[in-house]
Amino acid sequence: MSTPLTALSIRGLAKRFGTKIAVDGISLDVPAGSFFGIVGPNGAGKTTTLSMATGLLRPDFGTAVVHGVDVWAQPLEAKKLMGILPDGVRLFDRLSGEQLVTYAGLLRGMDRAVVAARVGELLAALDLGQDAGTLVVDYSAGMTKKIALASALIHAPKVLVLDEPFESVDPVSAANIRDILERYVATGGTVIVSSHVMDLVQRMCDHVAVIAGGRILAAGTVDQVRAGASLEERFVQLVGGRSQTEGLEWLRTF
Repeated sequence: MSTPLTALSIRGLAKRFGTKIAVDGISLDVPAGSFFGIVGPNGAGKTTTLSMATGLLRPDFGTAVVHGVDVWAQPLEAKKLMGILPDGVRLFDRLSGEQLVTYAGLLRGMDRAVVAARVGELLAALDLGQDAGTLVVDYSAGMTKKIALASALIHAPKVLVLDEPFESVDPVSAANIRDILERYVATGGTVIVSSHVMDLVQRMCDHVAVIAGGRILAAGTVDQVRAGASLEERFVQLVGGRSQTEGLEWLRTF
């Protein structure tokens, strides 16, 4: 079981799809109050690991515990503690943005007046106020990501798990989201974020885990993992796979 100082503790998580081992016995502790980054190449197992750790995908083996609550033995209690932004999120997109976030709050049993107040604040903070009445199906990719984040935040969870939260989001909105998340962590919340953008992770996160081939190659504070190099340089060292760039002479004929 996790200690009070651990927001998320996973032990031996494993998942196979047919003959492919997507996650191969991952164990990891995420400290409470940390901004924890999970990085890895495409197909590394990041999304599968986060899906199993948050109750969205049943593991073949292993356990996940959120603030002392077993995600799979006590799913309702565990999910009350979490706000989740999955990758490739599917939303009830025939609702307006305001209706969607309101629905997310009411679905969690919140008081209607509290929900209404929080929805207004969240939409304003995420620069979606003027689009509150627009159907989500008509939102851009970036707006859809932001309204999904608002739905994950509405119940003030202890742990936020965000899979590629800045994908398709414009720079101004990304800066606003970073401010929201940094204030959330500063007051004791825990953020777990997966991203392909190493510079973003290095600037935002205080802890990081590097995943490849369904296994953890390194984990710890950002400074421990990057070991004096940039996080991107260290990532390439750990993961490998850089292609040789000889040839392609036909691109250099101008």
